[in-house]
Amino acid sequence: MAFVGIRGATPLKDAIELRAHLATLLRLENVGIFLGAGASVAAGGKTMWHLWDDFVDTSPNEAQWMVDNEFVEPSAVDDPLVRDVPNVEKLGDALEIARVEWRRQNSVHLPELERARAHLARAVVRAAQLQPSWWTSPGGAEADAEQLQHHRAVLQKLVAARQPGQAAPWVFTTNYDLAIEWAAESIDLQVVDGFLGIHGRRFSPQSFDLGFRNTQARGEARFGVYNIYLAKLHGSLSWREDAEQVYEVQAPLAGQQIQEFLGDAAKTELGLMVMPRAAKYMQTVGYVLGELFRRLSEFLSRPQTSLVVCGYGFGDEHINRLLRSALLNPTLQLVVYFPGFSGDTTAATLPEALRKLLSLKNPRVTVVGGGEDAHLDKLASQLPDPLLYDDDMRKLEKVLREPLSDAANLEDIL
Repeated sequence: MAFVGIRGATPLKDAIELRAHLATLLRLENVGIFLGAGASVAAGGKTMWHLWDDFVDTSPNEAQWMVDNEFVEPSAVDDPLVRDVPNVEKLGDALEIARVEWRRQNSVHLPELERARAHLARAVVRAAQLQPSWWTSPGGAEADAEQLQHHRAVLQKLVAARQPGQAAPWVFTTNYDLAIEWAAESIDLQVVDGFLGIHGRRFSPQSFDLGFRNTQARGEARFGVYNIYLAKLHGSLSWREDAEQVYEVQAPLAGQQIQEFLGDAAKTELGLMVMPRAAKYMQTVGYVLGELFRRLSEFLSRPQTSLVVCGYGFGDEHINRLLRSALLNPTLQLVVYFPGFSGDTTAATLPEALRKLLSLKNPRVTVVGGGEDAHLDKLASQLPDPLLYDDDMRKLEKVLREPLSDAANLEDIL
């Protein structure tokens, strides 16, 4: 599929025009990127469609049990080519609510429900763990530059584009995986993710109001941003709830729990914050995720803000509403990379939420499609490279290239 892009109601001519637009957006006061499951495919992750296929193929009995008990439609387990893939997170909520109620009723079917729920959780974990070897030791992902190179490139370009006095970029994601953390650590980039501490990293949202600076720098450094802000809106494979607190654990420890859960069919609980238990939601999980969503909403309301969306399938209505309402901010610029967009703004194959965005024909909304032209690697290549000189240096270069008789007074420029 050829390059396809549209800004408001005007089609983009080519990728060059898109690059120019992105270069302008990265100069705004507030810059962020929103990554969905599709952004982690190159690193070994799975989209929601592939996750569900994995669950149905590896746990056919549990999938059929969900159909028989009306948790999913029969079409969800039909031929792979025509499966109606459910929202896995909504399904997890429904299973958890039923679990609590069936336990209260002492239902004889409770073990079957717990087994089906555990098998679904295993499919989620397999989709989010990326490369199992990366969990065995700190820094394990750094040696594999090929699979995280696009994440690295995006982070480096976002950070390098920041001007003096501008805030560090934000990364919002619905993914449970650690692709962003590993990519940032491999380039010595600090990650502010809401957790503070060394041995006991507890969720402390005030950390989002802090940043890093070079104490050796004098004056305004051209590239003075040393961190990113990361908000994992649906939780993480490295988060654990304990004593009504949420902690971030090291990857090797979390990896050990993951392997035990995947390898023991008798286990029904992972112990990490993936598809969290409803009984604990209001006490701990609701507070953490609610705070992260508040940060997303706050970011979208800031003046001179740009958000680039990639790998997101528009399956979370809460996020969809935030994106739509954020357009009330007259200075917000939104860029959406969606591989399934072919130029037809009313195509029935598009998610309803994306069709609504397109129907607005808002010039502050840009949608890029064209299959592989809307994947993370294309976004990484289309973001502008870091500038090594400012406007004054560009003026000097222009003067030096002109004939001496036409040149301006160098002393005025210098």
